[in-house]
Amino acid sequence: EEKARGVIAASAGNHAAALAFGAALEGIDALVVMYQGASEVKLRAAEAYGATIDLEATGPGDVFERLDTLQEKTGRVLVHPFDDPLVIAGQGTVGLEILEDVHEVERILVPCGGGGLFSGIAAAAEGVDVELVPIEPENSRALHAAFEAGETMRVEAGSIADGLNAPFAGELALSSALALEIEPVLVTEAELAEGFRFLYQRAKLACEPAGAAAVAALLAGKVETERTVCVVSGGNVAGPTAAGILASP
Repeated sequence: EEKARGVIAASAGNHAAALAFGAALEGIDALVVMYQGASEVKLRAAEAYGATIDLEATGPGDVFERLDTLQEKTGRVLVHPFDDPLVIAGQGTVGLEILEDVHEVERILVPCGGGGLFSGIAAAAEGVDVELVPIEPENSRALHAAFEAGETMRVEAGSIADGLNAPFAGELALSSALALEIEPVLVTEAELAEGFRFLYQRAKLACEPAGAAAVAALLAGKVETERTVCVVSGGNVAGPTAAGILASP
């Protein structure tokens, strides 16, 4: 019955593409709410996988209001990008792989927007002696603001790491951060760019700025480096954006 209703989600683009791909495999109609000015690369990827894209929202802060309106109107099943237990469980498999492959790991640095990936890895690492550190842009600090306030709250998100530009943190991410007493580490736009360049030029990883957040924190000396794993998540970046960052000194 839920498959027949179709699915709906809000996304800057990566969740959109993943949902569109999975929905296509199952023959499910997918509607994704993005926003005007969202990455064309990410938008085209979601469309290529078969999703219908709604672009009525004018920016990241308007996406979830538009999502609520369309979900109520269409009756579709919501697949939340960062506050859905099943999505978080899937994201948590990253943590399971790290713990299986890197037995001596002492800390894991996780790029954080709405906090779904962080929540999943936190669940996977429960009971394991490993430090988790969510990394956020200074210009998009949804979890940091929620951690300080003790509750989720709206923030203005405007980082080059568009995949981390969540207008608020998920309730599950905040619960994990408060329970573990983990305050997110913030990185500047310049540090994100430096991490991006390092991954391209030295590690040969074609990531997007959001994927470089953990490495940015490491290179900036904001976290301990010994026995540390950086999660590099997100590889959808427009050519001009990548070229502009790589060309900068």
